[in-house]
Amino acid sequence: MLEIVKPGLETSIQDFPGRVGYWNQGFPPSGPLDMWSFRLANLVVGNDEGAPGLEAQFMGPTIRFQRDGVIALAGADMRSALDGEPLPLWESVAVAAGQTLRMGPAVAGARGYLAVAGGIDAPAWLGSASTFHKAGVGGLDGYAVKAGQVLPVKEAEGTPGRRVAPRARPAFAEGKTWEVEAVRGPNDDWVDDAGHERFAATDWLLEARSDRTGYRLRGPDWTFTAKATDKLPEHGDFPSNIIDQGYPLGAINLGGQTPIILMNDGPSMGGFICPYTVPSAAFWKLGQMKPNEHIRFREVSVGDAQALRVALDEACTLDSIEQGEAG
Repeated sequence: MLEIVKPGLETSIQDFPGRVGYWNQGFPPSGPLDMWSFRLANLVVGNDEGAPGLEAQFMGPTIRFQRDGVIALAGADMRSALDGEPLPLWESVAVAAGQTLRMGPAVAGARGYLAVAGGIDAPAWLGSASTFHKAGVGGLDGYAVKAGQVLPVKEAEGTPGRRVAPRARPAFAEGKTWEVEAVRGPNDDWVDDAGHERFAATDWLLEARSDRTGYRLRGPDWTFTAKATDKLPEHGDFPSNIIDQGYPLGAINLGGQTPIILMNDGPSMGGFICPYTVPSAAFWKLGQMKPNEHIRFREVSVGDAQALRVALDEACTLDSIEQGEAG
């Protein structure tokens, strides 16, 4: 049982891969933004990689344990401490009833993950326990955790003293610019050659007006082909308007001149073009970015994107877990 003393900033229950198969009914997949860190945290405590755990954004929670257990922290470094003693990332640690975990502000990365052996006992709604805040579904009550709330945990022994092999951990950007992969399409032919060159050459600023629905980017104006300007009236007046179409997850959606990356809680369709798409294997980078950091996009092929996902999935296996002294 996890007693929430302080909730942190929008700390929520998520599972992997989330709520898959219901986007056509208005329910996005949700799930952890950094699935790489989340999956490894679960594996190191002995859970299935997708078991429900906590995602903390920018500022972590304070949690009191009501019974003994095994936990692991992964993702952003939140200078976490157990009863005042620093806790390592990427390792499974035994905790005792009455002890208190404090996760502070993220000093490296943006989102920290807490896995507990057994997983949080949250009911599945449309096949997933992931919280979708804007619809009030998932988790225990549809929203971020609250002070005084008690989160039940399934019974499990867990295994302390294990760690994620360094080779299998994601490497966060050392500066304030992240290289993020992008695949052309589905509407890349609406942008002219100069627009594509500008897209690749720009350090795009991540605006503070960003959340799990979409990441707003700031940069130069886009320029378009004749297809975007000489079109039927039902496509709308502005060059980036198009008759409503389905959006892929990770689409760089061009609303006017503002590119918005559609994230885990994003919409499934709309009337704007999507010249590029961020592949799933690059989402962990977006999840660890903070507002006012920059993205430099690197164009990759569909085959490259698939290979990146295969490599990420191979890192999230028990082959990446090894015995080691905690701390």
